[in-house]
Amino acid sequence: MPEESKRRGPSDGESVVDAGEAEPQSGPTSSTAPPAEEPAAAEASDPSSGAQAEAARLKEAWLRTAADFDNFRKRARRELEDARRGGREELLRALLPVFDNLERAIQSAQRSADVKAMADGLSIVQRQFVEVLGREGIARVPTVGHSFDPGQHEAIQQVETEDHAPGTVIAEVQPGYTQGERLIRAAMVVVAKAKSGTGAAEDPNLISS
Repeated sequence: MPEESKRRGPSDGESVVDAGEAEPQSGPTSSTAPPAEEPAAAEASDPSSGAQAEAARLKEAWLRTAADFDNFRKRARRELEDARRGGREELLRALLPVFDNLERAIQSAQRSADVKAMADGLSIVQRQFVEVLGREGIARVPTVGHSFDPGQHEAIQQVETEDHAPGTVIAEVQPGYTQGERLIRAAMVVVAKAKSGTGAAEDPNLISS
């Protein structure tokens, strides 16, 4: 029965492979590739930009400090000038009464022939002047009887004498004044020196007559 055999399907145990189905292929299976890593340089911050920002910050701080110092310098100079001006005005106010009394003494001397009274009036004015200077810290440089001091005295003459030790101030030509430790004006003085032939050395700081 040939026709029956043709219609009969495969026998038990046999497998039919569909032609449309693909058989599995041997070999390694393909896997998905990992994403490419970003460059490390893109992740790291730019060091040059950080340095530029720091430089800009330091420059701004320096400019601010320089401006503050300039303002301080101008303010200090202005305050110093104000202090000097105030000091001069204060001294002038203290001296004005002395000038007033001096003017009165001169007017009184012109109307009076009493020389002693005139001298007494001038002495009072002088004492008042010295008191005003003393309150301002101004003192007269000691001269006669003291040793010559080139830091306070200006020798205008030397006189040979045996009555005073060489280098001693024997006369004052013009008084000098100090304010505290500061010399305002040196005193002009006459200084004793040893007589010629005594062999004593002269002070090089003195002016020979």
